[in-house]
Amino acid sequence: MIVKKLEDLVGTAASVDNGNWVSRRFLARKDGCGFSMHDTIIRAGTETYIHYANHLEAVYCVAGNGEIEDLESGIVHPIKDGTLYCLNGHERHKLRGGSEDMRMVCVFTPPLTGREVHDENGVYPLLTDD
Repeated sequence: MIVKKLEDLVGTAASVDNGNWVSRRFLARKDGCGFSMHDTIIRAGTETYIHYANHLEAVYCVAGNGEIEDLESGIVHPIKDGTLYCLNGHERHKLRGGSEDMRMVCVFTPPLTGREVHDENGVYPLLTDD
């Protein structure tokens, strides 16, 4: 059984801050669950280009507001508490924070090691070592 508390992740290597967002990696590849799980804050008023070419991601918003734009279709979906989106087709997208920070629960497969950051193309590299 794995038990972790958010307060124990803040300020450690499991907390990654890129400016537009901060992701606290609760479960990573080394935990052996087959997926990783993150508590992520998307900062209000930010825009981030993302393309998960190597991963699938499901995201559930538990607080705040913003939007996601599917860059293939041009469709913009509002996000608020209670909204889930899943990038099951490796969609290129822009994630925008709204008038307040969004708090998201994110699940990735294959699992992230916890060290990933977006490259210049918005992609997380596929890391296989912990």
